[in-house]
Amino acid sequence: MSDASTPDRPKLRHLAIVARDPEKLAEFYGGVFEMELFHRDPDGSCFLSDGYLTLALIKHQLDGDTPVGMNHFGFHVADTSEISTALVASGADEPAERFTNRPFAEYRAIDPEGNWFDLSAHGFGGPRPAAEADGA
Repeated sequence: MSDASTPDRPKLRHLAIVARDPEKLAEFYGGVFEMELFHRDPDGSCFLSDGYLTLALIKHQLDGDTPVGMNHFGFHVADTSEISTALVASGADEPAERFTNRPFAEYRAIDPEGNWFDLSAHGFGGPRPAAEADGA
């Protein structure tokens, strides 16, 4: 097993929750846990960071099929193609490219239980962890 400080080891860095009132939840997580709001989407979705993990509070759409609650999580990886190859080798579907003008994940994948997760080589926005900012 590799050491947790291994630079190329994928790191869980993102969690997304579908919320009825993202602004209210952002105030809650900002006030109680001192998370920093770093981005708002035009639809009211809010993106926060604790300096390591980003938390996306996605605005629930009443006319959509997506339920309120946990939506997806995301890994910051050194090489998306290497991880994609490993996923396919494990029997998972090849990750799908996410076409968006937002500075977040490049790929969406699904685990064997049907849970969505993102893959990003450039990160998930927000403040960078001190170890990464220092080049460690």
